[in-house]
Amino acid sequence: MNNHCISRPLSVLLLLALSAVAWAQPGPVQQPHIEVELVSEVTHVQPGEPFRVGLRMLPDAHWHTYWKNPGDSGLATEMEWTLPGGARASGIHWPYPERVPLGHLVNYGYSGEHLLPVTITPPPSLEAGGEFPVSLAAEWLVCEEICIPGEAELSMTLPVRAEPPDPNDAVAELFAWADQRRPEIVDWPARFDTSGGQLAIQVASGALPASDDWAVFVGAENMVDHAQPAETAQAEGVLQAGQPLSPYLAEVPESMPVVFVDQQSGRAFEVSAEADSLQSTGAAVSSGTEPPIGLSLALLLALAGGVLLNLMPCVFPVLSIKAMSFVAGAGHDQRAHGLAYTAGVVLSFAVLAGALLALRAGGEAIGWGFQLQSPWVVGVLVYVLFALGLSLSGVFSFGNRLMGAGQELTERSGVSGSFFTGVLACIVASPCTAPFMGAALGAAVLMPWPLAMTVFLALGFGLALPMLVLSFSPGLARRLPKPGPWMETFKQLMAFPLYLAVVWLLWVLGRQVGANGLAAVLTGLVVLAFVLWLGGRRAGSTTMASIRHTAVALGLVASVAALGAGVRLQESPETVENAWWEDYSPERLAELRNDPERAVLVNMTADWCVTCLVNEGVALSTDAVRQALETNDVVYMKGDWTRRNETITDYLSEFDRNGVPLYVLYPHDGGEPRVLPQVLSPGLVINAIEAL
Repeated sequence: MNNHCISRPLSVLLLLALSAVAWAQPGPVQQPHIEVELVSEVTHVQPGEPFRVGLRMLPDAHWHTYWKNPGDSGLATEMEWTLPGGARASGIHWPYPERVPLGHLVNYGYSGEHLLPVTITPPPSLEAGGEFPVSLAAEWLVCEEICIPGEAELSMTLPVRAEPPDPNDAVAELFAWADQRRPEIVDWPARFDTSGGQLAIQVASGALPASDDWAVFVGAENMVDHAQPAETAQAEGVLQAGQPLSPYLAEVPESMPVVFVDQQSGRAFEVSAEADSLQSTGAAVSSGTEPPIGLSLALLLALAGGVLLNLMPCVFPVLSIKAMSFVAGAGHDQRAHGLAYTAGVVLSFAVLAGALLALRAGGEAIGWGFQLQSPWVVGVLVYVLFALGLSLSGVFSFGNRLMGAGQELTERSGVSGSFFTGVLACIVASPCTAPFMGAALGAAVLMPWPLAMTVFLALGFGLALPMLVLSFSPGLARRLPKPGPWMETFKQLMAFPLYLAVVWLLWVLGRQVGANGLAAVLTGLVVLAFVLWLGGRRAGSTTMASIRHTAVALGLVASVAALGAGVRLQESPETVENAWWEDYSPERLAELRNDPERAVLVNMTADWCVTCLVNEGVALSTDAVRQALETNDVVYMKGDWTRRNETITDYLSEFDRNGVPLYVLYPHDGGEPRVLPQVLSPGLVINAIEAL
């Protein structure tokens, strides 16, 4: 039975109908809203020769029974046979089903008169002139808006004769119907994977008929979202299908049956698909779902989103460092530094995108900013930004060349500093999502990996573009202030944005590892500050220098150990008491969607997403927005993606996104949802709510 259970407005009748049972009788049996009968394809039995019988089912108009995978709700028909000694019965030869939509649910089953055939093999020892009794205990579920379970004991007796049997003309059309819809069992190579919230199935065979109208029926229950039909693509002997995963998927099977129906010819094929990564071929699409936008538009949106990332608060601390190098190098040729900075940004985006695409191909449910779901990465960023802040504050010095400052700006070491500044800009920018980015990256993960990588590189180039333009524009460079004594003050001033970034990352880390873990990391920061201070002091003798080097080495080890201890103290997310929102769950969202009086606003967020926090502070958490939600009967739901959460990743995939923030407004009466912009204002949210 499906996890959805059998939910209908009058489902209480389900239990009351359990008493509807007919016992061991030949001929048609009338049950509530359905007629059933045990029928035979032949008029008599020949010893040792297989023959077919079947359960004929005739539900009332608008009623239906179910396939072996009933879909979003329902129960498959079950049969239990009683046969003479030595006889065997096969499983049901399931005809392929039809889609049965019921509100927002989709089931698989049969309406009208239909037949579920079974092959029976009698023993060769049967004696001609005898009888062959067949008894069947059948159980089914028949549904319209309500569902009624039924069961019956059916029987027949066939004579045994030595000659081949004659066909039973009375039911020949029924068996012909079942044969026409019975899938051909084929051994074509088939595989599937579940990366990115999608079930992607790939079948490779030269025997595949060419068709542009395939229906796909997955045999495993609770595997896919049946309400969204599978998308298919076929080329050069490869058929690929994709369908969103079910939110109720608990465990991915090692293999599963899949039925493909060529709706142009009516032919059907059943393959056994094995869990494995899909093969990359030039002919087959890389995903079961087509990207929502084309490559050209995705590149344009990625480039624009990268430029706007420079305005995001998570990127500003690193830009302040780069601004220092441009101010210090005023009057010098800075093109090499602009190119080095761009190379650092773009190559870092390539590494980050490669890791993301590889992990998604391996079945990981991750998206943009995934690395900050790891406390290790957040902790390392805290250490790095804190060290850079101390350097700018004058506690110690990396040396002028590391930042690319001073008169030696054009030397190789300065160029290296620009490159690593670009690397740092990419890392710190990763938790931010600027306007236009969501659509571009959501499309990228559905493209073949070379095209997806191109989109990510365009995003990185957009981030680096303002600095690159500045470095290649002498007119703009001449407007920069001339170097002077004020530079030391400016350098120290720029340390404070870094300290603010450290505070934000520590807050994120505290949400991940709890108070005890945060205390360990803070201890490590104190040790790191001592090590950097000590390392910047000059020793008066060789002995003191050795002692200092030993102390610095031990301090670094202790600092890293403190970070490791903090990370190991990860805690489960805390439940916020008296919260005015609800935690997101697919089940609760479906329940609210079924209530015509309620609308829903879903906010997918993360503690490491600065854009998310800004939107919540300036818009979603304001009294005006809260009042609008209450007045218009809108339930506010929040999904927390701070830690990895495959349920939220699947939800993001439904809207072709792979990162946060995502804001979705569901209207009353189950209408189509509306995706709000990624940068919010109170007026924008209130207007959207009042327009419901």
